[in-house]
Amino acid sequence: MEKKILHITNGSSLTNYLNDLNYKGDFLTWHEMLCEGPANRLINTDAFIKVRKDFLNEFYNIDVNIEEYKKELQKLDAIDTYSEIILWFEYDLFCHLNMMAVISLLNERKIKLPISLVCSGRIAHEENLKGLSELTPEQLDTHYKSRIPLTKKDIDIAVNIWQIYCGKDHNLLKKYITKKSSFEYLGCCLKAHLERFPDAKNGLGALEQNILTLIDTYEVKSKHHLLGYALNYQGYYGFGDIQLLRIIDKLAIFYNEEKDSITLNRKGHEVLLNHHNYASEINDNMIYGNVNRLDFQFNKQENKLIKTILHGD
Repeated sequence: MEKKILHITNGSSLTNYLNDLNYKGDFLTWHEMLCEGPANRLINTDAFIKVRKDFLNEFYNIDVNIEEYKKELQKLDAIDTYSEIILWFEYDLFCHLNMMAVISLLNERKIKLPISLVCSGRIAHEENLKGLSELTPEQLDTHYKSRIPLTKKDIDIAVNIWQIYCGKDHNLLKKYITKKSSFEYLGCCLKAHLERFPDAKNGLGALEQNILTLIDTYEVKSKHHLLGYALNYQGYYGFGDIQLLRIIDKLAIFYNEEKDSITLNRKGHEVLLNHHNYASEINDNMIYGNVNRLDFQFNKQENKLIKTILHGD
């Protein structure tokens, strides 16, 4: 029996798109958002599934169907029926942390098949970075044909990054920002990750800073309108609606919401001028892997995370 390709995609919309275009092989769809919430280094465990299920339910009221989740991963049990694995992930932090986890899982399962990567981002003659589902069939085919084989060094980098993310010292990620690998956008994603910790001066993460700057710059009519701006101008984060809406709600102390407008209040202007550190008032206690974001602040001058004064022992 001829062996098939196993495609591991970043979500259902892409899996459906590839199926519609008659890409040959089997599909494992990765349904996760590991850029937020706690995560264990070992993925192929009940403990990992439980910690993710509890987080997604508590923060986003998402009820994970564990049986469906396990059924998808069970496709790896038939790994002997495949000739190669193709990863389909995008240029942003959301996708890259999921991809690091997937590669770590394959390594954990001692899967030795050739692995290649189809990664979207910059497109010739296009102004904005593009997600895979945004590509035309012709653009997608070009990406597929020029997919990048991952080397042992690439695999080791991905496994190391996942282990660091699930550890206590995210400054260890810094050396991978400039390290050469087949992951073209990895440096930008890791830099974006460190910058989402509260800034040492005003207590805003990069996404929070950006959202308040959007309110200050544009005539924003509603939260839905603001969400549209935030989705389009978030750079290398790749966050979805529910993630950005949670942040917008956390920032409510900085803006006035009226019938047809959202405008910065006094605190909003003060925080953008770095007059005060508002991290404790925002109180966004999101966990990244194994680190609570409130335990650290990002120091732009030193270009690293430093422990907050309350946790500086």
